[in-house]
Amino acid sequence: MHVPDGFINAPTSAVTGVVAAGALAVSLRGARRELDERTAPLAGLVAAFIFAVQMLNFPVAAGTSGHLLGGALAAILVGPYTGVLCVSVVLLMQGILFADGGLTALGVNITDMAIVTTVVAYALFRGLVKVLPRTRRSVTVASFVAALVSVPAAALAFTLLYWIGGTTDVSIGKVATAMIGVHVLIGIGEAAITALTVGAVIAVRPDLVYGARGLQQRLKLRVNGELVDAPSGAAPAPAPGAARSHCKVWLTGLVASLVLAGFVSFYASANPDGLEKVASDKGIDKKAEEHAAADSPLADYGVKDITDARVSGGVAGVIGVGVTVVAGSAVFWAVRRRRGDDASPANTETTV
Repeated sequence: MHVPDGFINAPTSAVTGVVAAGALAVSLRGARRELDERTAPLAGLVAAFIFAVQMLNFPVAAGTSGHLLGGALAAILVGPYTGVLCVSVVLLMQGILFADGGLTALGVNITDMAIVTTVVAYALFRGLVKVLPRTRRSVTVASFVAALVSVPAAALAFTLLYWIGGTTDVSIGKVATAMIGVHVLIGIGEAAITALTVGAVIAVRPDLVYGARGLQQRLKLRVNGELVDAPSGAAPAPAPGAARSHCKVWLTGLVASLVLAGFVSFYASANPDGLEKVASDKGIDKKAEEHAAADSPLADYGVKDITDARVSGGVAGVIGVGVTVVAGSAVFWAVRRRRGDDASPANTETTV
């Protein structure tokens, strides 16, 4: 659903740019509370994984494909504020290096694909886990539903933006029907990928799933033959080898991302995604502009001087994963360090 330059007029793009900048500022502040010794290393990996899976377009209807948006997945794994940052890092890398998503439309894409999906998905997810049984399966089910709804919500958000600032005169009712209809189908794929990924992480390290933290049962103590809640300060000791397990999860995720982007992506559907198909059918793309980074050595997810399509796409995918994990990790470690600085005794004022 990457919106190219020319779909949305300049004033609307500028306003969404301001909205996106404000949301990113709020997210940077909120991420300080979410990022700790568990989520900080994982957040950069989540961004890289989303980049990799977004290369895997899957067929959803005749002549149409879809791909992961990632807002729900990121929010559930590392928190909603950090999730907005994760998807935004991906969109920035895609726009600058791979000419995917217009640069003047970056605010539109962040608003639509990072903010709307994350906010809608996480709000619905939190509502579901409060009413469902407190089990790991409930987290997976809630992840599926939240991801499913987040995609047509993003399609509706694009439709509203196009109604406000679209550059072609088309029936907004027809655009809405087409966009929401095809993105409900894409949402099923998004939901499956999100639920499978969240379920896999929960199976090996449930403590790494941000959205599942409040679901842990309180520690019980046996007193006079009866089980009672332990005092709030009591907690089980960290499991032996937890740090090693954390590293193993990180390496497994990185290898999976590299394999998906470097090899599996070659077998992705070549059909246009939902927005591209609707834009072509409804005439939205009449005023589409050439991307400012169209001459990038990695434009269209291929390496310029490599003629073999399989090798070219694979190398570009590996580069993309590497750049994204480095850029994302740098951002999240900086935010994490800022949190530590803010909490240090030297920065704490004491009144007498």
